[in-house]
Amino acid sequence: MKNNILEEKKIFTLMIFAMITWGLAWTSASILNNYLNYFNLVFLRFLLGFISLFPFVYKKLNLLKRIERSSIINIISMSILFFIYNYCFFKGTHVGKPGFGGVFVTTTNPVITFFIISLITRNITINRTLGIIIGVIGGLIILNISNGFDQLLLDENKYFILCSFIWGIMTVIMSYGQKEIDSFLYIAMCYLGTTIIAFFFTDINQISQILSYDIMFYINLFLASIGAMSFGTSIYIYATPRLGPIQTSVFIFSVPFVALITANIALGEAIKYNVIIGGVLSMISIFIVNRD
Repeated sequence: MKNNILEEKKIFTLMIFAMITWGLAWTSASILNNYLNYFNLVFLRFLLGFISLFPFVYKKLNLLKRIERSSIINIISMSILFFIYNYCFFKGTHVGKPGFGGVFVTTTNPVITFFIISLITRNITINRTLGIIIGVIGGLIILNISNGFDQLLLDENKYFILCSFIWGIMTVIMSYGQKEIDSFLYIAMCYLGTTIIAFFFTDINQISQILSYDIMFYINLFLASIGAMSFGTSIYIYATPRLGPIQTSVFIFSVPFVALITANIALGEAIKYNVIIGGVLSMISIFIVNRD
């Protein structure tokens, strides 16, 4: 019992630092868009993520000989979703505002996770229903829907909406994917799969020029890949089956503050009232749902 408590506390601490790296990644992604196209950024992000994880999993590669077909399908599905999510992530931070995206995506995707889990378990309680409704209202306020529902179709918004839905689905899928395979091996295989998919869309000529880029490129590439991917996302995936997809999603509400502050400092992005109010409402919805 004591060991379980210590393990849970360790995961909680790691999750806090992981969410900080996620918050920083929104601003880093916006800066990286000035150097490479979206596909190249996805490729480099996951290539570096896989390479940095490889030393921790190479001794476990023999476990792949006994991998179940269901796990292979899960990894392939996750790789495809990782690719689509990260394309939307980079494009969204290019055509839209990274601080805004960091608030919207990270406060609304837990609500989507709750909704999916409720449908799967058929456990739709009053708390969950109320929380989901408040979360939807919060998301609409962030999108400034008072100006009309056409806000949902704007380029600066639609990629963030897709990110939120995709990550909500991924959270559920990854919680099932690690039941029959080591967590870090699972993560590494997902990163490798995404790297392979992204490779077919890359511009090799553009990537070959990265040695001529300045120090800002490398700092932000490190934050977006080694920081947010190798550490942040890996810890998130590791924690999901141990804490459960709902409790893990709750940690995401710390990301908006980091995303807003860093985007304001580094990019001069204004902090708007509707984003703050909508973000707070979405966090309240997460708290209400998590009371179950």
